[in-house]
Amino acid sequence: MRSRITYRLIIFILALVFGIFFSMPSFTGSQNGQKVSLGLDLQGGLYMLLSVQTDAAITSKIKSIASAIKYDTDKNDILVDRLKADESGISIALLDSDDAKKLDEILSKTTGIEVQKNELNYRILLTPQEKIDTAKYAVDQAVETIRNRLDQFGLAEPTVIKQGEDKILVELPGIKSSADEQRAMDLIAKSAHLQLMAVDEKRQDMAQTMNDDEASAYGDLLLSDARNPRYKYLVNEIPVLDGSMLVDARVAFDNQTNTPIINFTLNAQGASIFADFTGANVGKRLAIVLDDRVYSAPSINERIGGGSGQISGGFSVEEARDIAIALRSGALIAPVNLEEKRSIGPSLGQQSIDQSMVALAIGAILVVLFMILVYGLAGILANIALVVNILILIAVMALFGATLTLPGMAGILLTIGMAVDANVIINERIRELLKEGHNIHTCIQKGYQNAMSAIIDSNLTTLITSAALYAYGTGPVKGFAVTMSIGIAASMLTAILGTHGMFEFLSRRIEKGSTALWFGYKIKRG
Repeated sequence: MRSRITYRLIIFILALVFGIFFSMPSFTGSQNGQKVSLGLDLQGGLYMLLSVQTDAAITSKIKSIASAIKYDTDKNDILVDRLKADESGISIALLDSDDAKKLDEILSKTTGIEVQKNELNYRILLTPQEKIDTAKYAVDQAVETIRNRLDQFGLAEPTVIKQGEDKILVELPGIKSSADEQRAMDLIAKSAHLQLMAVDEKRQDMAQTMNDDEASAYGDLLLSDARNPRYKYLVNEIPVLDGSMLVDARVAFDNQTNTPIINFTLNAQGASIFADFTGANVGKRLAIVLDDRVYSAPSINERIGGGSGQISGGFSVEEARDIAIALRSGALIAPVNLEEKRSIGPSLGQQSIDQSMVALAIGAILVVLFMILVYGLAGILANIALVVNILILIAVMALFGATLTLPGMAGILLTIGMAVDANVIINERIRELLKEGHNIHTCIQKGYQNAMSAIIDSNLTTLITSAALYAYGTGPVKGFAVTMSIGIAASMLTAILGTHGMFEFLSRRIEKGSTALWFGYKIKRG
């Protein structure tokens, strides 16, 4: 067997270069390049448990259906004496019996409702299954919306996962100051529910002396002005349209005052409704409502096409940016309540890091010493492959923006042991062949061949387990599964191709050297 550079060694060297290049930013803390993020348990941050008010989601669903029905009745010239929505359903009273057929046709196209009809009076309720689906969707939508908001807020690797039926766990690594903590909490809790609502021009003059019950009797709502909470607006209870039709929101600056404003854009359906309403209500006012506060109520001068508008409310740049993020990422269809909050200080994170690094160092040193003492120079080659394996693991985690947690570090420690496991099997197979009297070349080649099935079977079963942990586990368990999976895949490359390639390159020296030195087993040469 001659010393030679094979494809195995070339692949191993390329893997080494890859590992060094992409893992260095994580080790050095450089601002250049992608790095592995530290989880909440390692760098501190904010832990929150939220609950979703699913009843509010059901009420919001009812009002959304009411808004759609109002638009359709106006469009089809159906004369309605009363259209009112409450927490349990929608009440409609018609003026003309000839319109009943038109309304029946409109309602037949609406899914998830039950219609109770008494002559010209309609009562529309959500079906029991629709209520269940709406509540479930509210929680799933809250998880996705909060995650989107935090991603756009700029936090690295926030954890947002559903717990139980109506709870959401939020972990925000890296939140250190009370100001950042409060800002993140405000962004999470903000409903960002945008509505365009018609001002009741006939009764607006009475709004300052009217109470909520009196407003409700007229089918209206009393809402406060965002800048002057003492001033009230009387608006129609059924909104013209809501934020579910919004597709974009961006911060801009007013040309005259140079103060921050928020420009929003509606989808095709919203643009059509907006254009029809403004065209039919020239001279009246339209209130722009965000989270039940009126930010402006401009008069409609002409039909407004294009489906765009703006919100102005004396915002700071930071406030306008956060509101735009909340609008862009979607409104929470159900409010969330803070059930539990814990601020984990950075000192705990540093202590966790120090203890984990000690465990990693001790484990790695013991593995390295074991391989050298038992297998000699072959053990050193296995240790070289182990180092490359760790570099590849860190590099891949950095490229995918993975978060390293304490369970993840445990996965790395376990990977260290498993990475040399393949070489233990290979070296034992080589020893067995040496005992049988085969030459070095045959021992190395057949050693890898005979060990391959056992290595593949053991690693494959571990990968299947890791996949199950990732699919059904929560955040920390997923972190463990990710590091295990990457480490196993890397070990297949380094332990099998890498060490084999190094053996082939050093083959001449191995043949001339002592088997006790190279494999920890002495044989008599004939």
